[in-house]
Order: sequence, then C-alpha cells, then structure tokens
Amino acid sequence: MKKVLVVDDEISIVTLLKYNLEKENYEVTTVDDGQDALEQGLTNNYDFIILDLMLPSLNGIEVVKKLRQEKIETPILILTAKDDEYDKVIGLELGADDYLTKPFSPREVIARLKAIARRVSKLQKVEQQNRIKEESKYIFGQFRVDRDKYLLFRNNEIVKLTPKEIELLMYFLEKRGKALSRDELLNHVWGFDFIGQTRIVDMHVSHLREKIEENAKTPKYIKTVRGFGYRFDGDDDE
Repeated sequence: MKKVLVVDDEISIVTLLKYNLEKENYEVTTVDDGQDALEQGLTNNYDFIILDLMLPSLNGIEVVKKLRQEKIETPILILTAKDDEYDKVIGLELGADDYLTKPFSPREVIARLKAIARRVSKLQKVEQQNRIKEESKYIFGQFRVDRDKYLLFRNNEIVKLTPKEIELLMYFLEKRGKALSRDELLNHVWGFDFIGQTRIVDMHVSHLREKIEENAKTPKYIKTVRGFGYRFDGDDDE
C-alpha cells in the first residue's frame, strides 16, 4: 500500500483527498501546518507528498526547498491557487514533481500521482541500468576494481597494487579495447610533469601484468601495440 502525506489547512480539501485516496488503497496521513509537513517528510517514508503552498508556520515553497536540501526525494505534487503562477514555477524549480491548480477533482489528483509514479519508476530503471553499466566497466575476468577505495579484488581477495597501478588499471578499463599511446597514458595517469618519460609507463605496465596476468609474458589483458603503446582486452564475462 502506497503512503501519501496530504498537507493543507483547508479541512474540506483534506477530507476530500483523504476519502478518495483511501478508496484507491492509499494509506493517508494528513497535516495542516508547514512545519509539521517538513518534520513528517524528514522522518517518515512516503511514496508521495501532496502539498499546498499557502500554509501556516512554513509555506509550501520552504517545505519543498528544505526537503530537497536534505536529499529527501519523495515525489511532491504541489497545490496552487489559480493566480499563483510565480509560486508554481518556483516550486517546480526547487524540485516539486508536478502541480495542480485549485479547484481540482480527486480523480485528477490520483491520475497525477500515477503519472508521477510511472516517471519515477522509469527514471529509477534508467539510473539502475546506468549504474550497472558503469560498475561493469570496472570488472574483468575474476577481477573487480573498487574505485572509491582504490582497491583491486580477485574473487573477493585484495590484490595489492600501488595507487599509480590502480590509476593505470582504471584508465585501461575506461578505454577498454582502444589502443593507447605511451604519451596518452603518461599524460592521463602521471600528468604533464612527466612529459617524455615514457619508460615509467612500461615499468608500471610490467608490474601490473605480474599482478593480474596468469602469464606476464603472454598477457591476456594488457596487450602491447608494437611501436605505439598498449591496449586492454578482455570481456566482462571471461
């Protein structure tokens, strides 16, 4: 059962929304004050917040602003008076998901909630797919790179690499399948202070091969591109 917080100081509107939402199997909590709305939004997990903009203690604009500042991503449907064009725009810019102008029908409110739910679901799927795609970029064979901790794991066991070896490996993985010159590797991993010192690249590649290849002399992952540089090969499902 989806949970909805209804925030309005007009008893007739609250009663109408609560009755119709409960008929649609929503669990409804109601408050009539902006400060109470903020506290409810910060401390409870709601699927939706229906929020009037004209409220005592704290107006709806401030409620939206403070919730979004606290990284509360609960979808918010704001309710506005007919002539509140400015507040409507500000509310949307601050992070509200949709708006309805008073007077409205309960059926329209429910339709808007369902439309918001569809958009949120679609966005979450896209974000999840992007996250999986990004994470898979740093997996090869039995290895996985934790970019935040600068660690390489092989079957959940840590493989000891130096920070530069990790940075070199991550750059290889980001450019998987592409031939990379020694100068490009030097520039992106070591920076401009090392211009011309390509020997340092060969040395680190050699050390890295010893730690991730079954046989460093016949590498499976870091291939030499003769007279140019290196290329990282290997599929995620190897």
